[in-house]
Amino acid sequence: MSEPQGALIWCPFGDRDSASQVVGQLLDERLIACANILPDMQSLYLWKGERGDSRECGVLLKTEASTLDRAVERLAELHPYEDPAIIGWHCDAASPATLAWLAQETGNAG
Repeated sequence: MSEPQGALIWCPFGDRDSASQVVGQLLDERLIACANILPDMQSLYLWKGERGDSRECGVLLKTEASTLDRAVERLAELHPYEDPAIIGWHCDAASPATLAWLAQETGNAG
């Protein structure tokens, strides 16, 4: 088995309660090892050709790279938005202890 690699997912939510609920489900399913729910932020965006301005909270989710695609797919299923903005990427660097923790908690440890 290859060495564990880290991955991150960024996703905004309309409120902390819905973010906490979805994060809890992803933790229960062991698709992520951790999520940081960031405080209120202003989101300025274009959606269906119209300019929008709303308050959201941001969520940074941490997982093991081999779980990234499944975590993104499940997050999209659970998210309350019709078409949530979900962006995932592989980490270029992480401490060995962090990588081992991510692999252990997502069931991807060797």
